[in-house]
Amino acid sequence: MTDVVAPVAVVGAPEAPQVVTDVVGRPLPTFAVPPPLASHGPARIIAMCNQKGGVGKTTSTINLGAALAEYGRRVLLVDFDPQGAASVGIGVNPHELDLTIYNLIMERGIRIEDVLIPSGIDNLDVLPANIDLSAAEVQLVGEVARESVLARALRPVLDDYDVVLIDCQPSLGLLTVNALTAAHGVLIPLECEFFALRGVALLVETIEKVRDRLNPALEIDGILPTMYDSRTLHSREVVARVHEAFGDTLLHSVIGRTVKFPDASVAAEPITAYAPGHPGAAAYRQLARELVARGDAA
Repeated sequence: MTDVVAPVAVVGAPEAPQVVTDVVGRPLPTFAVPPPLASHGPARIIAMCNQKGGVGKTTSTINLGAALAEYGRRVLLVDFDPQGAASVGIGVNPHELDLTIYNLIMERGIRIEDVLIPSGIDNLDVLPANIDLSAAEVQLVGEVARESVLARALRPVLDDYDVVLIDCQPSLGLLTVNALTAAHGVLIPLECEFFALRGVALLVETIEKVRDRLNPALEIDGILPTMYDSRTLHSREVVARVHEAFGDTLLHSVIGRTVKFPDASVAAEPITAYAPGHPGAAAYRQLARELVARGDAA
């Protein structure tokens, strides 16, 4: 009979360091809390864009803006979707407003200061929208330099902010082209679901056309996985496919699926205020730190 020898622990032997990885197995950097800014501006403009609806664009716009504001960045949230969901989600009722972003881009004599509304979050302001904005898509067709209307409207306040986040509508129409023409970078929220993945190639093609014809400085800041569920093989496969196709354009930060996000929307608060200790709030704070570390936010 062969004796079984138990492994002997070596006293004082150093343990192998544990490497923390992200959802696709890349080493996960430690994103430090950004230091305070000595001054503000000029702003970097980021368009939150995906032509598919229901992928978390508005949720990400609100919560990323709130997380950056927490870190002392002055943030302007631009609601550029006629549904007005970003306005409602930050506590503004756009249907009671006399002036919205529609008036700013379509009427002469309206100043951006007339439309800006402070949110209930320190360092975070909003340019609200409502259903009136849907008319702009048709009315802009006959305008000179119709793709640059939003860029011209934002220009007077860019020195007052560090980051401008544009919540785009779920289409690749003229309003979205305006957002891409105004932006320095595009953040693509991507639901971890196969049909959402199929549309990314079309969106990237549109971004490249805008870069070639209207905005040579436009960059893709990253693809942000949203509604991720680590328990499902499907979520993991979708993220792996995105990494395979787009490499490090896929951000390390991932937003998990949780009922707290719709709860926070009903309360008209970002999750960082509604449930500050929740993992969803931590995920958006990490996203804010990652974008600052990458140079995509101030």
